[in-house]
Amino acid sequence: MISASVGHQCPECVAEGNKSVRQARTQFGGAISTSSPGLVTRILIGLNVAIFLVQQLVGDKVTDHYALFPIAIAHGQYYRLITAGFLHASFFHILFNMAALWFLGTPLEGLVGRARYLLIYGLALLGGSVASFCFSPVNTLGVGASGAIFGLMGAFAVVAWRQKWDLRPFAVLIGINFVYGFLVPNVDWRAHLGGLVVGAIVGAAIVVPSRERRRVVLAATSVAVLVVLAAMTIWRVNDLQPLVQQYLQLYRLP
Repeated sequence: MISASVGHQCPECVAEGNKSVRQARTQFGGAISTSSPGLVTRILIGLNVAIFLVQQLVGDKVTDHYALFPIAIAHGQYYRLITAGFLHASFFHILFNMAALWFLGTPLEGLVGRARYLLIYGLALLGGSVASFCFSPVNTLGVGASGAIFGLMGAFAVVAWRQKWDLRPFAVLIGINFVYGFLVPNVDWRAHLGGLVVGAIVGAAIVVPSRERRRVVLAATSVAVLVVLAAMTIWRVNDLQPLVQQYLQLYRLP
């Protein structure tokens, strides 16, 4: 028996009663979790830090095998479009990215819910990687979670617009980071732009539609984003095919 304010209830009765209780939702349809706010953000930070520690222990082999390298992707190593988003080049690189992930991700996760937040992060990461793959020089080596983080910026800006918040802080934040990407060498502004655009699109699909149409619009938007990214990847792979064998011999890719 389970203790209750009116005495005791059998477990079967409690379970049956819980079925009729609707789960609390955020304004934008995400499930509210009061037990562990920001859980997905903390998991993502922990995963990035753990992989960075592996990089430090193993050395350049991790980067060589899993970083974003256009020729290697054109050779069929498509997994690099995902794995590159969990690698970092230095301590300051991961420190900056994880700080941004914490300050942006924690409130956004609470606003849209864990599942939708993870969807934004994943599609923005892929969008940043595909943009870098398609428009970077063929011998560029790219790592970092900044594409996904710019996606969170884009989604947060859309949420702020929907909530009628002051957009100037978001515009300044995005502007500073873009200028930094253009002025500082070895910063992949293409990944930043790709992640920002995808994050804003997916964020709009979450916060703009009515409650009744939100799931359908979000599902259709997510599929459309994946189709566009797949088409861009196929185009770039075909474009690089004449160079693949030449670079394979030059760089001795795994």
